[in-house]
Amino acid sequence: MKQRNRLAGAGAAMITPFTADGRIDYRALGRMIDYVIDGGVDYIVALGTTAETPTLYMPERAAIALFMTDHIAGRVPLVMGVGGNSTSEVLDQLREFDLRGADAILSVTPYYNKPSQEGLYQHFRTVAEHSPLPVILYNIPGRSGVNMTAETTLRLACDFDNIVGIKEASGNIEQMQRILDRRPEGFLVLSGDDGMAVDLMERGGDGVISVAANAFPRRFMACIDAAREGDFARAHTLYAALDEAVGALFAEGNPVGVKCALHVLGMIGPTMRLPLVEGTAGLKEKFRELIAKYDLK
Repeated sequence: MKQRNRLAGAGAAMITPFTADGRIDYRALGRMIDYVIDGGVDYIVALGTTAETPTLYMPERAAIALFMTDHIAGRVPLVMGVGGNSTSEVLDQLREFDLRGADAILSVTPYYNKPSQEGLYQHFRTVAEHSPLPVILYNIPGRSGVNMTAETTLRLACDFDNIVGIKEASGNIEQMQRILDRRPEGFLVLSGDDGMAVDLMERGGDGVISVAANAFPRRFMACIDAAREGDFARAHTLYAALDEAVGALFAEGNPVGVKCALHVLGMIGPTMRLPLVEGTAGLKEKFRELIAKYDLK
């Protein structure tokens, strides 16, 4: 059986806070780690989409990985983002990153060069054969430009014991259902969209890797915990109170929205790295209203 329980539920897709001059703000990063752990998240995901990873230099990524491992100190599992559009570069990351404190890697479908389904299979086969840790696949066609089909996901899941799950952000619930119906025992199916998490869990999915858990961890975890207990009516009711705020997190793109919300909450500064820019004044005001209206502090 593949590992399941430790990486089920909700993982917080961690942001990367920056100082006003664009350096990594490690003090704020430590504060964020404590905030989401205190908020009840099941695990933390580092160096994913929400971390602005494409703007981070490789030495910065390695330093963040080490800092997060040390600061988490075993309190919750850690999943490390290790991906790219060059297979050989992903293998370089696997060699160079200190992964000793991580429980799994999250590896995105190669972006921009639009590989075929066979190319995706061969890429992840190579990653799986070289990874010292279990691998969670990450399908996000809206950003990568290519959709990994359910058939390719299932082929990988069946062929490699250390490919233990997928973060599915295709937005296609029928594709997710095909994976759920045919997956090997213990293979995790995680939503990549906060708004689909409860629906996916109601169909038998295992949870979500969440943006919203950065900003509103206690409230979001209440939804996920209700779903995990099988009380889906309560889970949907709890999520309804968050729906407007979750929508605002993505109104100007991710991670612009979540960093804007966290700035309004006083957790971090507003700085983004170009080509991303900070949220508009209108978005900041929207979060002030929503935080007060739904008591999201």
